[in-house]
This record gives sequence, structure tokens and C-alpha cells, in this order.
Amino acid sequence: MEETKKLKKQLHIIKGQIDGIEKMIDNERDAEEIYIQFKAIEGHFQKTFHGLLEDILRKNLALKIVKVMNACPGNCRDAEKIEFIHREFPKMEIKKVANIISEINDIEKRLENLNQNGMSQ
Repeated sequence: MEETKKLKKQLHIIKGQIDGIEKMIDNERDAEEIYIQFKAIEGHFQKTFHGLLEDILRKNLALKIVKVMNACPGNCRDAEKIEFIHREFPKMEIKKVANIISEINDIEKRLENLNQNGMSQ
């Protein structure tokens, strides 16, 4: 909920800056002043984008961790890796989160195959 408020505040700031640029163009302001405003928008947009991206990636990984932990109740080939990821998740940097999602996807596929093969026997 707090993250949503922050996101909306950042979007409101960006919207205000865009409105300001439109007025500057209408008033035929100096191109350098307009450029400076565009750079300010770019900074706010990057901050907003990265915050949103991080939030989405962390939620995605958290859901995947829960799913593979439920599929591997401690006795599968990847149990130690899953436990390590679960333990380290809260303090992972965003770059690491993106890489771990790929690893978790591989583990999830192996577990699905294992469960399908186990049920058919």
C-alpha cells in the first residue's frame, strides 16, 4: 500500500512536469530551459520505473519461492538451493533477484517434471 502511494506521487510529479513543459512550449520559452525540464522528467521517470520494477520482481520471486517450497518439502534435489534462496531473499539486491528468478524457474520446471513422472508411475 505504501509503495502504491509512492508510485502515484512520482507519477503525479511527472504529470506536473509534463504540463509545465507544455506551458513552456506555448510561451515559447528558451529551448535550454525546456531541455532541463525534460531531464528532470527523465530522472523522475527512471526512479519510478526502477521502483516499480523492483517491486514487481520481488513479488514475483516471493511467489515462486513459495511455490517451489511447497513442491519440494525438503527432500528434492534442489532443497538446499531453495532454502538458501528463501533465507537470502530479503537482503538480495535487485540485480540478484532477476538472476534468481531464472534459477527458480529452472527448479520449478524440474519439480513439475518430477511430480508428473512420480504420479504416472
